[in-house]
Amino acid sequence: MFGLSVTELLIILAIVLLLFGTKRLRNLGGDLGGAIKGFRKAMKEDEGKGAETGPDVIEGQAQREGASESEKTKHTV
Repeated sequence: MFGLSVTELLIILAIVLLLFGTKRLRNLGGDLGGAIKGFRKAMKEDEGKGAETGPDVIEGQAQREGASESEKTKHTV
């Protein structure tokens, strides 16, 4: 892992603890965990939507969008 030994990693950890303190690091860890949970939840929801939007649904959406654009041009002419 980047050529760092265990002792060097412990020294870096000690410096980080001194700079930020345990409370701030705990809050940072909680925020990071919440962000990961939110990301995973969004990915699962997106996978569920992906199954619903097959090729037939996508073609129907494209046709509706094309129809609405042609209606817009009719009104502007």
